[in-house]
Amino acid sequence: MKYNAIDLFSGCGGLTQGLKDASFKVLGAVEIAPKARETFARNHPDVKLIGADIRDLTVKQVIAACQIGVGELDLLAGCPPCQGFSTLRSRNRKKAIPDARNDLVDDFSRLARGLRPKLVMMENVPALARYSKFKLFVTELERIGYAVRIEVLNVGDFGVPQSRKRLILSASRIGAPKLARPGFPIRTVRETIGQLPKAGSSGDELHDKTCGPRSPRVQAMIAAIPKNGGSRRSLPKKFRLSCHSRTTGYNDVYGRMRWDKPSPTITSGCHNPSKGRFIHPEEDRPITLREAALLQGFPWHYQFLMEHGKEAIALMIGNALPPPFIAAHSRAMVQGLEDGN
Repeated sequence: MKYNAIDLFSGCGGLTQGLKDASFKVLGAVEIAPKARETFARNHPDVKLIGADIRDLTVKQVIAACQIGVGELDLLAGCPPCQGFSTLRSRNRKKAIPDARNDLVDDFSRLARGLRPKLVMMENVPALARYSKFKLFVTELERIGYAVRIEVLNVGDFGVPQSRKRLILSASRIGAPKLARPGFPIRTVRETIGQLPKAGSSGDELHDKTCGPRSPRVQAMIAAIPKNGGSRRSLPKKFRLSCHSRTTGYNDVYGRMRWDKPSPTITSGCHNPSKGRFIHPEEDRPITLREAALLQGFPWHYQFLMEHGKEAIALMIGNALPPPFIAAHSRAMVQGLEDGN
């Protein structure tokens, strides 16, 4: 591990996992949520974990915790909580709903300007590009000598078995900013979860205990949806919900995944068929949280603590950055560090 990094807004560790997979030594991580911190610490005990509100965290505190000087950090990476930038947070998708989490971009900017890393990476939802504070963040980086590159990419083009568009920013003060090029082999649902032992008897609690019993009516609905990609539009009238007849959107709810395509976007509702296309391609059940984690790109051995409960684990998985996506771009950034040196 020749180069070092710090992970801001680390969550349960998807970004750190991707950085490590690209051979970065992660010196420190910042996360405020206790359950996410516990999960991170279980999987990354070698990383100094700062359990602070980033709004109160000073550059001096980061330097002391990570034992690194101004200008010595190779990569500062992070994903400010993205729920505030989502199109679903816009009233009628036209008028923005104020969300205090949007201001956390300012704290990313403050720490970047104070630490002066060689490279900066930020990942988020595409809607972030329209946000005034993000534009100011980019302007500030350019003002102090960084070249900035921003792209919106599908993680499925970078080895993640999922279709999901994300914005990624790469900034460099030692040369041209680098990002990976799309064209990685497309990974499918079948390749990712098709060989797992049957849920309920695998010995992995995350796989055995998180597909959950459903009411008889919901279970009958799931069984009536055609295998391998069927949707709620194929349901008999007796199962059709009145709320679905009043909208032309949300077509993926109560839908099955397709075996030979990437999964749809894994969200915090990934264990609930009423939240999206989260029903197993063949079995009459939602995907398990182990399956969701694998489709998000986590390694099979990644640990989540069952005592945190299904909802909290699903939130962590859905909010996580897909590690293969981060690893692909981090490897490109390693090349930028090599070129700069």
